[in-house]
Amino acid sequence: MSEGEQRAGPRVRFEQDVPAQMMAIDGTWRRDCVIEDVSDGGAKLTVGDSIKGLHISEFFLVLSSRGLAYRRCQLVWVNGDRIGVSFIKRSRAMKRQADAATRS
Repeated sequence: MSEGEQRAGPRVRFEQDVPAQMMAIDGTWRRDCVIEDVSDGGAKLTVGDSIKGLHISEFFLVLSSRGLAYRRCQLVWVNGDRIGVSFIKRSRAMKRQADAATRS
């Protein structure tokens, strides 16, 4: 199966670069990247800087300059400067806990 066929759902490709950042779960590193395409379950990214030596099995894909829009990702594949990621979905219980914490 080629990298383009790994995603089960339909994907959206962008006509222009969509800049974003990858950030470690613990905040110890950040890397600029470009979102090539995205689906409900994941995305294909082009990474500007080297990812060698970084723990990238899980990380945040930061979509806004203030960091308010983000998705938690899991690395699926690497091909040169391109990577495929799947989005890690929070369970409903975790969503309820987060909602309750913001209300108090």
